[in-house]
Amino acid sequence: MDDEFITVGGHPTHVHDYHQFLHVPVGRIVVTVTVTALGTEYEVTPSTGLWLPAGLPHSARFDPDALVVSETFDSGRYRLPYRGATAVAVSTARRRALLARMREHGSAPDDDALFAELTTGPADRLPLPCPTSDPARAVADGLLRRPDDPRTADEWARALYTSSTTLRRAFRSETGIAFSEWRTRLRLNRSLELLAEGQLVGTVASRVGFVSTNGYILAFRKHFGRTPGAYARTSGERTAA
Repeated sequence: MDDEFITVGGHPTHVHDYHQFLHVPVGRIVVTVTVTALGTEYEVTPSTGLWLPAGLPHSARFDPDALVVSETFDSGRYRLPYRGATAVAVSTARRRALLARMREHGSAPDDDALFAELTTGPADRLPLPCPTSDPARAVADGLLRRPDDPRTADEWARALYTSSTTLRRAFRSETGIAFSEWRTRLRLNRSLELLAEGQLVGTVASRVGFVSTNGYILAFRKHFGRTPGAYARTSGERTAA
């Protein structure tokens, strides 16, 4: 893609012939992957990076204060473990590696080391910052105890004698993600533990609060780039090894 297509507000749909890792040290961007007609949106924040494999059509919208960092890797040389767009946690170690890369100022970059840092290690669990204000923290604590709690933001707000607007704004400003996305990440993280125990996908979906098994599989694939069944098989192989 030519640089002239990139504006302060984002860029239109395009593809790369290289793998791309997007990180936002400041602010937030929304990347839309258009594999299907409807497209799938991914939020990139300081705590969440996004892998975009070579050849994947996507566009992006940038918040006005967003600082966008793009790391690129030769698709012929580097084998990316994800087939689709995949959000991964930006751990402290990864953040340090990315910031060190920004400070290199033209020196020869160590692509191998950075690629290894961004694709290995504890990448399974999704980042889940905790809100700090009392109502939002009460909701978070309740969902941590019972991720299958079906209450909506409106219902939580009524129970806590606050407004749903205040509650949603608190989640967005204090965690960087919307309430619905926060709850989805919590449920997916909890499901990893149950899958590792050998529980069936349908059972896991129900236990963590997904209305349908298919909805759980779609959410899992969106965030982890593979199905729950594939994750369970890989987890079993690691345990056996």
